[in-house]
Amino acid sequence: MAADMSKNRLRWDLKPEDIKTRTDELIKQSKAVYDGVGAVKKEDVSYENVILALANNDCESSVARNVLDFPQHTSADKAVREASTEADKKLSDFDVEMSMRQDVFDNLVAIQDKKDVVDKMKPEAKRYLEKLIKYGRRNGLHLPKDVQDKVKALKKRASDIAIDFNKNLNDENTILEFAEDELAGVPDDFLKRLERNEGGKCKVSLKYPDYFPTMKKCRMPETRRKMETAFNSRCIEENSKIMEELVEIRQKLADLLGYPTHAAYILELRMAKDPDTVATFLKDLALKLRVLQDDELKTFLEYKKEECEKYGLPFENKINYWDMRYYMTMAEEKRYSIDHNKLKEYFPLEVVTKGLLEIYQELLGLKFEEIQKPAVWHEDVTMFSVTDKATSEFMGWFYLDLFPREGKFGHAACFGLQPGCLLSTGDRQMAIAAMVANFTKPTSDAPSLLTHDEVETYFHEFGHVMHDILGQTDLAHFSGTRVERDFVEAPSQMLENWCWEAESLRRMSSHYKDGAPIPDEMIEKLVKARNANAGLFNLRQIMLGTFDQTIHTRAKADTRSIYAKVSDEILRIPATPGTNMCASFGHLADGYDAQYYGYLWSEVYCMDMFYSRFKKEGIMSPKVGQDYRKYILQPGGSIDAMDMLKNFLGREPQQESFLLSKGLKV
Repeated sequence: MAADMSKNRLRWDLKPEDIKTRTDELIKQSKAVYDGVGAVKKEDVSYENVILALANNDCESSVARNVLDFPQHTSADKAVREASTEADKKLSDFDVEMSMRQDVFDNLVAIQDKKDVVDKMKPEAKRYLEKLIKYGRRNGLHLPKDVQDKVKALKKRASDIAIDFNKNLNDENTILEFAEDELAGVPDDFLKRLERNEGGKCKVSLKYPDYFPTMKKCRMPETRRKMETAFNSRCIEENSKIMEELVEIRQKLADLLGYPTHAAYILELRMAKDPDTVATFLKDLALKLRVLQDDELKTFLEYKKEECEKYGLPFENKINYWDMRYYMTMAEEKRYSIDHNKLKEYFPLEVVTKGLLEIYQELLGLKFEEIQKPAVWHEDVTMFSVTDKATSEFMGWFYLDLFPREGKFGHAACFGLQPGCLLSTGDRQMAIAAMVANFTKPTSDAPSLLTHDEVETYFHEFGHVMHDILGQTDLAHFSGTRVERDFVEAPSQMLENWCWEAESLRRMSSHYKDGAPIPDEMIEKLVKARNANAGLFNLRQIMLGTFDQTIHTRAKADTRSIYAKVSDEILRIPATPGTNMCASFGHLADGYDAQYYGYLWSEVYCMDMFYSRFKKEGIMSPKVGQDYRKYILQPGGSIDAMDMLKNFLGREPQQESFLLSKGLKV
């Protein structure tokens, strides 16, 4: 079945004034729906005039909204980005207003009291009703009006300044300048592509394709120190203030709503349920990893001493933040003979993309076709249609926006743009998602070569894209990745395992010069090196999760001193004086507050899924792939994550595979 482009309701040609006008129109249309639902008399409430009306509005407004607020992350036009940011603020304020509608909440409760209506509803619609009532109570709609007004004002303020936090990061464009000898050790291809200033010095940005090669391979400690200090000082003045105000607002909201802490408020709806469970999980794992960390830090110090003696540098007998990635890379090279520069030559972006798309198509029973001359927001962006291989049923589209540019979102992420759900007509709306990343852009004389880390990132984010497109829910509220936040990473993390299997690595690699296959010996070394630096790598995740929990279990937070303290205690590497990593910790302003632990928490489930099914039955097994699609991706958030896991595994999840994957003894 050919893709009917009329089912793609997105457009990327809006001017700043169009964005402003359409934002006002969307608010007006959506408010009319809420007014209609709120105006229904208690005795007249029905599934159609309350539940279905709100669900249809979710579907319509989410598409219209993404057209308006997605460009802030991707448009090359600064005026469009700014208009999009303002639209996001206005729409987020409107969301707060509508979430506090007493009349709508009262009618939802009235429906819940009508047993005859509820009994006829589908399970997904019942879940939607339960969630909406739960959200209403968590917004204080059972509390006096004066308390509700305070809640509303605080939520609007938090929403506005969180948007500012991320805008500041997107606009950040610091450039450092170094002579070539100050960049000794970095790869030649990296050095060649750097722009030069009038005096011939290299211009190095803090974007990922510049920052990480410098931190991993530059042997000049002073250069690394300058880079790390600048990197962890991005937006330090404005964003440190914003984050600390967010902490205060979040605790004030928790107080008003009757929760001991913001973390307790957030975790009530997560798999972990409460802060004590999270704290125990992080502490127990940290203790288990300590033995690996001790060995790694000891090795790093030995390497550092050797380097200092070799190059006549002072040796201070400690590992600094600007040393960490450098010696992690050295450990992989020395202990496992991994040459990352050589390895990269086998991962040209075009080859990785082709192999990755083939693997996903085969594994999940799909067919992708590139759309020629698509309507997109930038010339770098490509677009593909997705159909089911067996039935030819059309499933949706995805966009790939893979290279850095001025003002663009600086990390890698998947953005759901059009939820797969039922329209008011009863027809299915096709899902659309975009993967946004910042891989090195190819030039006329050099291809884009990915590090193995970047290959893993590509696989991970594309996993989210598939989750968005293959979700088959009735309601937009539960579409795709709209699952519990401490489960949302698991489906994508599970798919990262294909980046460590010989069979799949061969399919997405070949030498950029002659197409030669990646040598077996290189693959064997890479697979063996999977747990290189597992102690420090995972303790860094634990440290970030602990920092997040610490600031969100108190009324005020001095983020610099708290970060320095948890870094000393958990990572055992001191934070660089004058920096504050928290000022660029976008997750905590972008929906991961009190939930960063979820990356490690969900790994427990992802490793159980991989080792219990795929590793046992075949990593390219169509049967396991179909089960994965059916039980994990298809339900979206329409059932609890724990039930999805049990359906796929055939039992309760277990932790053993997770611990073994970290190189720990069970």
